[in-house]
Amino acid sequence: MCNLLEVSRSGYYDWVGRPSSQREIKHNRILKEIKRIHKKHPVWGVDPIWAEVKEIIPCSRNTVYSIMKKNGIKSKRKTKWKATTNSNHNLAVAPNLLEQNFDIKVPNTVWVGDITYHWTKEGWLYTAIVKDLCTKDVVGYAMSDRMTKELVIKAMEMALKREKPSLGLIFHSDRGSQYCSNDFKDLLKVNHISQSMSRKGNPYDNACAENFFSCLKCECTNFYSFRTREAAKQAIFEYIEVYYNRQRRHAALGWITPAAYNKMWYWNLAG
Repeated sequence: MCNLLEVSRSGYYDWVGRPSSQREIKHNRILKEIKRIHKKHPVWGVDPIWAEVKEIIPCSRNTVYSIMKKNGIKSKRKTKWKATTNSNHNLAVAPNLLEQNFDIKVPNTVWVGDITYHWTKEGWLYTAIVKDLCTKDVVGYAMSDRMTKELVIKAMEMALKREKPSLGLIFHSDRGSQYCSNDFKDLLKVNHISQSMSRKGNPYDNACAENFFSCLKCECTNFYSFRTREAAKQAIFEYIEVYYNRQRRHAALGWITPAAYNKMWYWNLAG
């Protein structure tokens, strides 16, 4: 081997026996952390993994990226998603108050909502959510075997009970008939919430709500074949309450979790 490599025998054994450099030691520590995080969160890409690693070992994004690439560590996401609600109806729609202004600085000033569906061997399960546009927290949700106005009403009632928002809140959604129903509009009016809706044929107006369902499906439900609706409900409940709100890091929050951002925001408010 020494002849093949064109090196001396003594030089080869010096190289084999030399201690690891500080750089190699650090990279091995980083790799160990990456593997630990990837095992716990297999759907995470470079950025959230780097955000967690650097809290333990100071390092650059490029370092984490190169180590992941060298060791074949990749995000395991399953993409399969499309829009759900039906806007082909004659009900009155609300104006677009949000106008794609997704950069909200104060919690409970803008909420967004949407509906999606998941297939189980018992049939479809529909999920409606209410999400705080500032904190990215899913503050309300409801699930049912029917996509009705009651579904979005229950999600909103949960959000109201949990957050108790002040006056001035805006709720934005698409033009789905559930959100245009008189009962849902009345619930918003009673709670002094201004209703906002996407423009016709413009899915980008509600991109932040739709993004949650994209994450839910890519990171959770697309990995399973649910035998019952109850099994799907449990998986979605755990994704929202255990993972999304408390563990999932968000780029828009500076790669911290909604729970951490909430705590930091109210801590700063208290002075």
